[in-house]
Amino acid sequence: METITKRLVSWASLLDGQTVEQARTSSTMPFIYPHLALMPDAHLGLGATVGSVIPTLGAIMPAAVGVDIGCGMIAVRTGFEASDLPADRRPVREQIERAIPLSAGKHNRKVVATAEPRIAELEALAEAKGFDPARYAGNWRQQLGSLGSGNHFIEVSLDELDRVWLFLHSGSRGVGNKIAQHHIAVAKRLATQWWIDLPDPDLAYLVEGTPEFTRYIAELRWAQHFALLNREEMMDRVIRQVSEWVGAPVEEQERINCHHNFTESEEHFGKRVWVSRKGAIQADLGRPGLIPGSMGTASYVVEGLGHPMSLNSSPHGAGREYSRSKARQLFTHEQLREAMRGIEFRDTDAFLDEIPQAYKPIDRVMADAAELVRVRHVLRQLVNVKGD
Repeated sequence: METITKRLVSWASLLDGQTVEQARTSSTMPFIYPHLALMPDAHLGLGATVGSVIPTLGAIMPAAVGVDIGCGMIAVRTGFEASDLPADRRPVREQIERAIPLSAGKHNRKVVATAEPRIAELEALAEAKGFDPARYAGNWRQQLGSLGSGNHFIEVSLDELDRVWLFLHSGSRGVGNKIAQHHIAVAKRLATQWWIDLPDPDLAYLVEGTPEFTRYIAELRWAQHFALLNREEMMDRVIRQVSEWVGAPVEEQERINCHHNFTESEEHFGKRVWVSRKGAIQADLGRPGLIPGSMGTASYVVEGLGHPMSLNSSPHGAGREYSRSKARQLFTHEQLREAMRGIEFRDTDAFLDEIPQAYKPIDRVMADAAELVRVRHVLRQLVNVKGD
């Protein structure tokens, strides 16, 4: 851990000046308590740094949560071992691609049977919180069970004992994005209305006790739950496809589902604060968690060590080193193929901005996180599914 200022601490050994300055600016907001924590995968974000843990007293900055509310990971350890799997992996990749809508804006044509009870649960939660998600996205029900694009993925992997894991990364999809954008705009409007001088417009905040704050928390929590159930729905579909591929039922040994873009009310350093983790997972002592690498590199199943200065947090992945546009300038399709050698994936240059070289080395990130989590399993990919 490095103390950059009294209100900013960092676990990142790879950190550029722009990211430090952005995090320093966020840490000067008057309601930060006790300090902002930068995770090993920290990199430049919109308003607030990706890979930052932001505890606040009596206020929340919606942009500090980000626009993919509840984004996170789910993993299932199956009863299969490497020797149980067919040699040809292409069929399972194609089956998963057919079963789950991929790419930005894609959704299910109808609500499938497995999603119906989850939809009912979300409808009841929305009613209890007094809002209609359809005001943000009329097709939100069809969005449940869809992946998205960018760094969202589905993978079949093996751990160090050659046991098969199913692993995927996604969040609250279009409906969560619309909810986030709405409340970011509300915070900015209020800042203008009340002549609040902000170091960055994206650090606009909502004050606890106001109707705007109360509405944001209600809809935020709904979107976080949507994200959790979205991952559950997709995982159930992946399990079904893997079962058909192997020709035997999947025996589920363990399931872990965790957010890494979210806000919770927690107690730290003697006070109740709102902790916004923008690209960080909760890492209380003994809590299981998931830290993916980039496509083509290792991922990690971990448990938290409860480090108090990190606000019981840890990194959420490798963290970008190059922007998407820069990665497309720097790297080639052949380099992507080389990085994915031995892994079944859809061979297209659409994924060039996701090449492993565009990210920080995951082993370096995990070395920096040694105070924050204990590694339980290291996963290596066999099959990778992504949206364009």
